[in-house]
Amino acid sequence: MDDKNIQDIPVIAIDGPSASGKGTVAQRVAAKLGFHYLDSGALYRLTALAAMRSGIELKDEHALSEVAAHLNVVFADAEIRLNNENVTDAIRSEECGNAASRIAAYPLVRTALLERQRAFCQIPGLVADGRDMGSVVFPAAILKVFLTATAETRAQRRHKQLMEKGMNANIATLLQDIRERDARDSNRSIAPLQLGAGTHLLDTTSLDINRAVDRVLSLYAEISAKGPI
Repeated sequence: MDDKNIQDIPVIAIDGPSASGKGTVAQRVAAKLGFHYLDSGALYRLTALAAMRSGIELKDEHALSEVAAHLNVVFADAEIRLNNENVTDAIRSEECGNAASRIAAYPLVRTALLERQRAFCQIPGLVADGRDMGSVVFPAAILKVFLTATAETRAQRRHKQLMEKGMNANIATLLQDIRERDARDSNRSIAPLQLGAGTHLLDTTSLDINRAVDRVLSLYAEISAKGPI
């Protein structure tokens, strides 16, 4: 597919901090529109998991970039397979999330994953969530949304999510991890987490998932109604 055709494909970029609900919102928006879905954070988590299983140190940028470039991963419906193993739950652990946040600061890792992320842009459209979907990966996205919530609200949501999966979790620890991850993601020199120009801020502290999804769909409908994409 040439660059012109890629530019003609509508992309909705949903960025935001950890546990803001952007993944769930993005998935539901994609389902409502019949679009493809990209969980960019999963690629960093997969890189972290593969590296930890291979005994690669998280400070070895070159080795980590090689892991990222050669990930044997398949996204099939709600299942994520690494080397033909279902790792859907494994990559959602707090250990994996924290490791992913650290390696995401490495330019070589981000470069290795960039084209893999852009390859998800296919007809009829794409909803992508992450930290830099609108600012770096899909700067021409037709709609850019920054989804956020207070750190306390996000810690409570993450706690509920982990408990439902049978994973042990402590609210105080989760809150500390979220604050540390926010600081790391916002202050890194490469593609920091930030509200960019032309991005719609959506605070979900007092919104449930359905209302957040409806808001994103409403924004997309408003933009689409203005003319051809």
